[in-house]
Amino acid sequence: MQKLINQFFVKHLSLGPQDAHMLHQKYYKEYGLAIEGLTRHHKIDPLEFNREVDDALPLDHILKPDPKLRMLLKDLDTSTVKPWLLTNAYVNHAKRVVKLLQVDDLFEGVTYCDYGQLPLICKPSQEMYEKAEIESGASSPEQCYFVDDSHLNCKHAEARGWTTVHLVEPGMSVPRIPACKYLVRSLEELRIHFPRLFKHYRSDGCLELDR
Repeated sequence: MQKLINQFFVKHLSLGPQDAHMLHQKYYKEYGLAIEGLTRHHKIDPLEFNREVDDALPLDHILKPDPKLRMLLKDLDTSTVKPWLLTNAYVNHAKRVVKLLQVDDLFEGVTYCDYGQLPLICKPSQEMYEKAEIESGASSPEQCYFVDDSHLNCKHAEARGWTTVHLVEPGMSVPRIPACKYLVRSLEELRIHFPRLFKHYRSDGCLELDR
């Protein structure tokens, strides 16, 4: 995706590859989303960006069904927590990803960045988090659990009062300043931090195996 975004900057802003990369990173750090900077400062059509970047990704060759993720999501106690997607992608890209992972039936809804509506509302803005609360039916920020791999997104979600988990995948450096209270290297660690959200954990936090 990074390559396609940089190519978009080169093509539409008439930049060299190095300048395109630097501007892309600048907008990502400032706004959490490259297209946010493009629409603010260059009047780029977000739907055109979506066609040339997100829709152009060969996801069928990149993403495969993830049985481990599916098992984790299926084990969520949906009487306690409502699985909900929150993404800065446009809706068609979000649905495409979860379908390829074969977990699309395990989410009750999705809050996405609407590329057809300006100004864009996306993470880490408080408006985006409020939008997710409304659409998912959460009555207060304290009811929300949030997992994200972006330090910036986690920092702002934590500030809102969400129970926030920063996913730092193996091979990535742990940030010097934590984004939030919880940091995990694998989604499976959610079982340890929040055992009561899962069906197969006893009240003492130990794994309960089916017999």
